Amino acid sequence: MRIAVISDSHGRGSIVDRILRREKEADVIIFLGDVTSDIEDFTYEYTDKRFLIVSGNCDRFSSNYPYSIVANIGGVNIFITHGHTLGVKGGTGALAAAARQSDCRIALYGHTHIPNIKYEDGLYIVNPGSCTRSRDGGNSYAVIDIRDNGILPAIIRI
Repeated sequence: MRIAVISDSHGRGSIVDRILRREKEADVIIFLGDVTSDIEDFTYEYTDKRFLIVSGNCDRFSSNYPYSIVANIGGVNIFITHGHTLGVKGGTGALAAAARQSDCRIALYGHTHIPNIKYEDGLYIVNPGSCTRSRDGGNSYAVIDIRDNGILPAIIRI
């Protein structure tokens, strides 16, 4: 099972399109907010994929998606959020606690525009960075492979 995780496109749907064309093998596409309209049209084009979308802080007046959800993908519970409501710019403690409370093995967040993968006490915490406005010098997204022998997250530079 392959998951593509995209965040913080900020009105650049053409970059989202490029990522989706590159990640044809992805079974699930997760969009972590900040201009959800950038991904919505692709849900009609890629009908063979499962799309999961959450709103970001820039979506508060234009989106009806929740700020956080829990989804089971490939037998793994995943906490999915933009992260602004959990204060991720100050750290991932509240995010990790919310994910653990929901019995998740993966916590996904955006908002900081800085890609990051860490593993803490059985929980993968993954930020794909921003696909258009990186704050670390390189736009990016993430892929996560869920296999029988484990979970493998990776940051992909665009």
